[in-house]
Amino acid sequence: MRIKREDIVLIIAGKDKGKKGKVRQVMPRDGVLIIEGINIIKRHMKPRGQARQAGIIEREAPIRISNVMLLCPKCNKPVRVGSGILEGGKRARVCGKCNEVIS
Repeated sequence: MRIKREDIVLIIAGKDKGKKGKVRQVMPRDGVLIIEGINIIKRHMKPRGQARQAGIIEREAPIRISNVMLLCPKCNKPVRVGSGILEGGKRARVCGKCNEVIS
């Protein structure tokens, strides 16, 4: 999986198409991620003791990784992510358009 936590991504499909957001959580086994402020759903929750509040709760639902593209911090465009090898022999993520290393 080439998208990591704290990356800025662009939604390319679905009801939130065209929106940008920061990745909060990545679940590589399921192929989904959670993005701040994107794919908001409402859940009707019962009270469970002191911990959980009852009522209609809004929260972010997971979105498939195939429906997002990484925004390159250098060229600020949605890009495909490749991998490159640095001088020390370490691998790094590389922007598909400007060939800059993505941290």
